Amino acid sequence: MQKGRPREFDTELALDKALHVFWQRGYEGTSLTDLTEAMGISRPSLYAAFGNKEELFRLALDRYAKKGPGAIHGEALAEPTARKVVEHLLHSVAMSLTDPCNPSGCLAVQGALTCSQAADSIKRELCKRRSEGEDNLRKRFERAKSEGDLGPDSDPGALARYVITVTQGMSVQASGGATRSDLLTVVDMALKAWPA
Repeated sequence: MQKGRPREFDTELALDKALHVFWQRGYEGTSLTDLTEAMGISRPSLYAAFGNKEELFRLALDRYAKKGPGAIHGEALAEPTARKVVEHLLHSVAMSLTDPCNPSGCLAVQGALTCSQAADSIKRELCKRRSEGEDNLRKRFERAKSEGDLGPDSDPGALARYVITVTQGMSVQASGGATRSDLLTVVDMALKAWPA
């Protein structure tokens, strides 16, 4: 049986390029032409390597979560105390959102805000992923409470929601042009509100 021709492009590099296009323009704002031009491949090659646009977007989200700014959450959760988790998360988010190598804002936040009913499955996917991030943070705070790191009256769910709301607000601010200094001021204010 004869095999098809080998791919003449680096799929990892092409996926990185697609991620940046989706990050800059959102799911619906990105056309197949935008993707193929950025990735340097033809439409048949895109379909053969990545499936359709929706499948490519999901692969880009996975890459964003594992190797891009989304990896910050996993790193932060490994910190020894709840406060250190929050410090690490908020500082890292501020740095990532203002990194000149990255498009401004957060792919998971921006993408869901701009989805119409036609892209409802993408909106649901983004909401699910954001909810998972909040849930992981809540579980970490529950552990901190059981270990005595957080007070007995603390509410891990409310604390997780607060931290996620701050990070999502920072994303919106960064999209609007907030500087690293602006975001670090927000981080300082949020940490002052953290339960002692």
